[in-house]
Amino acid sequence: MQLKELLEKENLIFDEDFLKRCSTFVELLQKWGKIHNLSGSLKDEDIYENIIDSVYPLSFIDDFQSFADIGTGAGYPGLILAMAKPHKKCYLIEPRVKRVAFLNFVKNTLGLNNVEVLCKRVEQVEDIKVDLVTSRAVTNTSLLLDLTKNIIEQNCNFLFYKGSMLEDEIAQAKIEKIKIIKRKDRNYLYYKGKQ
Repeated sequence: MQLKELLEKENLIFDEDFLKRCSTFVELLQKWGKIHNLSGSLKDEDIYENIIDSVYPLSFIDDFQSFADIGTGAGYPGLILAMAKPHKKCYLIEPRVKRVAFLNFVKNTLGLNNVEVLCKRVEQVEDIKVDLVTSRAVTNTSLLLDLTKNIIEQNCNFLFYKGSMLEDEIAQAKIEKIKIIKRKDRNYLYYKGKQ
């Protein structure tokens, strides 16, 4: 099945530009991934699932003007979100040089002028402020909230792509006003910060 059909099955409708960019992203990831071990499986269907996983929250989160993705790795979810929202400022924060090289290559190949790739750990980032922080499989919620406090606007929201340990993490982080959306094995934790 094609990516477009898979997205439509989830009621996710995107324009042709996004689909073309995804097609190029898949090719580049498969080429680079064979050499640099950027991601898990490089099969089309597994990459498609990661793309869908990345953009699925756009169906339920509030609008935002800028976002930072912590530990972007091979591009999930930050690079994919930046492709889906090319008019929103995007910071991809990734400390590993090989992955940063890949992200910059994709950014330049696709002409993603909204993307800035930062080769740093998030706690070393200065001079940016965002109203959405995203992260997938980086660390626990409590630590993520702490590590990102230097880059957030006052009314920042947080979107964390989580697995099964979510309940414990929420209790530990002592956060309220959260929305948890489940899809397959994924828990999307959407937390509206200091409102």
